[in-house]
Amino acid sequence: MREVLSELSEWTEAGEEIALATVVETWGSSPRPLGSKMVVTRSGKMAGSVSNGCIEGAVFEEAQKVLKAGEPKVAAFGVADDVAFEVGLACGGHIEVFVQPLGRVHEQLIEMLQRNVPVTLRTNLVTGEAELVEGAPSGSELARRDGDMFIEPFRRPAHLIIIGAIHIAIPLHRLAKLMGYRVTIVDARAKFASKERFPEADELIVAWPDEAMARLSIDNSSYVVILTHDPKFDLPALRSVLGKQAGYVGAIGSRKTNQNRFDALRAEGFTEEQLARVHGPIGLDLGGRGAEETALGILAEITAARFGGTGAAMREARGSRA
Repeated sequence: MREVLSELSEWTEAGEEIALATVVETWGSSPRPLGSKMVVTRSGKMAGSVSNGCIEGAVFEEAQKVLKAGEPKVAAFGVADDVAFEVGLACGGHIEVFVQPLGRVHEQLIEMLQRNVPVTLRTNLVTGEAELVEGAPSGSELARRDGDMFIEPFRRPAHLIIIGAIHIAIPLHRLAKLMGYRVTIVDARAKFASKERFPEADELIVAWPDEAMARLSIDNSSYVVILTHDPKFDLPALRSVLGKQAGYVGAIGSRKTNQNRFDALRAEGFTEEQLARVHGPIGLDLGGRGAEETALGILAEITAARFGGTGAAMREARGSRA
């Protein structure tokens, strides 16, 4: 839902009639996961995706029918017929899409998501009736189907905490915002952690890392990147996060630099299990050495950690989609 939140907010405020399409079942090599959204207005606007382009036109037409009739429906799509040029999934999968008029419950959901309130949406796929339950299961970002019910937990958005407002942090914060992260920049140097350098950051904290981390709520939706490359910043940052359940901790620097950090932390009593959670050297090896390429490698590694990916090329990854 967050991928279409800005459009939904704008269109509901404008009084548009809106249909909401949700992927509620997948088989085989489906292009989009459960819970993927597409929204369509009676006036012809659309946003989001349920298939990366294969069936969006057909879903648009179904949405118009639903808005006209005022009744929800489940639309099924399978393999495309290349001879007849029928609408379908060229990847060979099969999906079901639930299309419904946007209702009052969804408007409440939009408002809660705007406030970053964790919430779970439960929708009856037969009647279209929906309810909101405040709170979302810990550690779960995935929707699921249970008989006629479709259950979608909406946790707080993933939170990227960048410690060290160095040059690499600039493209990294922009990429993270593009990926839907809430971004916090931490640096004790006010000249570095400025709005001019980080215009898209949600929060700038001018403080020592341990002081800043004490203010922040850290859980498995938090992703901490330490870019300072200076022991007087690095070690307080690592000390402040290793005892918490962050979804990712990465520290820039060479293998030797990281080994020196780990030796110092071992001497302070940190365990091997805690130290093993640190990704250092940070990021995936993409070959490039510029700030933008380094930032991309860091965010790629975070993405793999977040969703359980291997970081391998898709043609080499086990069970990769055709």
